[in-house]
Amino acid sequence: MKRIVSKPLHYFILAAVLMWIKSYVAYKTEFNLGVSGVMQQMLLFINPVSSVLIFLGIGLFFKGKKAGAWILAGSFIMTLLLYSNVLYYRFFNDFVTLPTLLQTSNAGSMGGSIMDLLKAHDVFYFVDFIIYFFFFFSKKIDWHNEKVSVKNVVTILSLGFMVFSVNLTLAEIDRPQLLSRTFDRNYLVKYLGAYNYTMYDGVQTAQNSKQRAFASSNDLTNVVNFKNSHYAEPNSVYFGKAKGKNIIKIHLESFQSFLIDYKLNGQEVTPFLNSLAHGNDFTYFDNFFHQTGQGKTSDAELMMDNSLYGLPQGSAFVLKGSNTYQAAPAILDQKAGYTSAVLHGDYKTFWNRNEIYKQFGVDKFFDASYYNMTGENKINYGLKDKPFFKESVPMLQSLPQPFYAHLITLTNHFPFLLGNNEASIQPANTGDATVDRYFQTARYLDESLQSFFQELKASGLYDNSVIMIYGDHYGISENHNAAMEKVMGKEITPYENAQLQRVPLFIHVPGVKGGVNHTYGGEIDVVPTLLHLVGIDSKEFIQFGTDLFSKDHDDVVAFRNGNYVSPRYTLVDGTYYDSKTGQALKENNQMKAYKQKVAKELELSDQVLYGDLLRFHKLKDFQTVDPSKYMYGKEETETSAK
Repeated sequence: MKRIVSKPLHYFILAAVLMWIKSYVAYKTEFNLGVSGVMQQMLLFINPVSSVLIFLGIGLFFKGKKAGAWILAGSFIMTLLLYSNVLYYRFFNDFVTLPTLLQTSNAGSMGGSIMDLLKAHDVFYFVDFIIYFFFFFSKKIDWHNEKVSVKNVVTILSLGFMVFSVNLTLAEIDRPQLLSRTFDRNYLVKYLGAYNYTMYDGVQTAQNSKQRAFASSNDLTNVVNFKNSHYAEPNSVYFGKAKGKNIIKIHLESFQSFLIDYKLNGQEVTPFLNSLAHGNDFTYFDNFFHQTGQGKTSDAELMMDNSLYGLPQGSAFVLKGSNTYQAAPAILDQKAGYTSAVLHGDYKTFWNRNEIYKQFGVDKFFDASYYNMTGENKINYGLKDKPFFKESVPMLQSLPQPFYAHLITLTNHFPFLLGNNEASIQPANTGDATVDRYFQTARYLDESLQSFFQELKASGLYDNSVIMIYGDHYGISENHNAAMEKVMGKEITPYENAQLQRVPLFIHVPGVKGGVNHTYGGEIDVVPTLLHLVGIDSKEFIQFGTDLFSKDHDDVVAFRNGNYVSPRYTLVDGTYYDSKTGQALKENNQMKAYKQKVAKELELSDQVLYGDLLRFHKLKDFQTVDPSKYMYGKEETETSAK
């Protein structure tokens, strides 16, 4: 190799080939891209080539060691991007976007999660730098006397652009309108590669950032028309049944519905939640789905308080934290005199909550600074659920009634850590530590919730409160499907994976008999459902969900990537299934209409957020929230605006 690598051009070829191989190996071993057929296999093989040739080839314009420095730095940047996607995909089953890189304020709380994603074989992604450094600093290459001719550099760059053109043309043949109608980043990486996808993402991000500046009130027309045509009238049986009642909304972190009634080694994993699902005190929606995107928990909060979808890239909490919103806290305040509060055992800056809650009109934010954050009370992301619930009861009692309180749990979060003395159930035995631990933290959460209910009843709050319990998003991603097949006792097909996106929704309304409700719905539907329960008609507000109790409820549940589920049909990555049998089906007019409706709904919601369109939506009996009236901190607790 020493003789072969003796010129700057040789150094470039070495780096380009190794980068190509490294990328392809990552595609095949780290990402679940759903590659099928000769065309897609070929595209996956060639798609790193154009980026490598162009990005590293630019360095050959430089003289001397500057050329080698560019190639070395370029290889490192591309490797860092590739490895970032590998780590991100291991948990989120998705690819990094530029907006997610702006969410660095969350990194400090994620140390344990990141470390759990690292694997021994990850050295593969960096071992080639030993070779690069050896040749860069050795005297085997004559950096000063050997220079690649401009003609050869232009040829290399032209080859890169030609490969990209061929790549894009073939991709468009196999997947028409790839760049104009694709919500799913898996498709973009499969067809174009991780590096070209990043360039595309950068262009999309720049275009989206311009939308607010050029937006006007005229852009609301299509949104309002869509909203009006999809409005669901309240069900008279339920409308106003919770008028004047407190609302306690409980967020179950990473909790999926398959845990309900699941037995591990003969033991119920969630006996308390099981009792709620089978009793008459709560209505249990067993076909309720999370609809989150890259924002995960923050997306769930956005939908549950605004009936707007999360962004296709990044988190609206971070990127659109200064937008105007018509959020549940402000609506309940102005329409029914509610005081709103969020209680959470992490610090207020996580997910930019301390800023966006002001836009929502949240009166009080009890973050980690209000809780006893001693060593034995903390694990992973923050306060453990048992002390969190126990310490939250006095805070709830301090609120003026009626109140709207949102409690956000933490312990059942990846990587699902729990002290041995706190685990009351043995882990699963799939061989996948993440999946095995999930059942222990889910049981801990279940026990925490049971204790909290006892406290609520003892305090007198239970009898005068609507209590809503929901799971925010999946806990186990597709990367763990092999272990999940052992858990579920069946193959996890794309259809089955879509069904696993169910999360629980429980609603208790004093005086209303509950039971199991099979209605299909999602997080986008919660706000209109809640408003109608307390006697507030949602018709005037911009909301994309519909009342789950309404006879006019829209039961097509959209996923952020454009897929959907409904009682009859399920769409996953271009393939339709019978929702009852899982059998693959050919597209019919109804399926196509659902797909188009989902795409339109996501597009309009994105326009609302990117254009900050709600600032133009003036209502007679609802005032735009003034964020300057809200301050969060212990010293402001008693003076926070109402």
